Amino acid sequence: MTDHDAHCLDFVADCRLRAATDLFTHTWDPVVLAALRVGPRRRRELRSAIGGISDKVLTESLHRLLAAGLLDRHAHAEAPPRVEYALTGLGRSLVEGPMTVLGRWAIEHADELLEARESGTSGGS
Repeated sequence: MTDHDAHCLDFVADCRLRAATDLFTHTWDPVVLAALRVGPRRRRELRSAIGGISDKVLTESLHRLLAAGLLDRHAHAEAPPRVEYALTGLGRSLVEGPMTVLGRWAIEHADELLEARESGTSGGS
């Protein structure tokens, strides 16, 4: 088996590429990550910064992102209790790396994407 064959087999099972792209399968997860780019925020601040997200969906998103190691949750020992969410180093590397590049690409190609959707064509082959 060649190195190329071994690499291709990685895409069949649970591969690293799939693990990375799964981070974008939930619509709100990248939005929550982007909202935390400015720094730690409380839940209420996140809901205000992100228009249209329900409390339930925000909770689910925060749980997924915490489980993925992309966020930290810090509960301050004070009354009333205060909890803040912040990007971990891993989360920051995702937001400042691939998400920034994808965002630039989306801005650059937004018109083409919208036109293709409206016309129902793929724009290629």
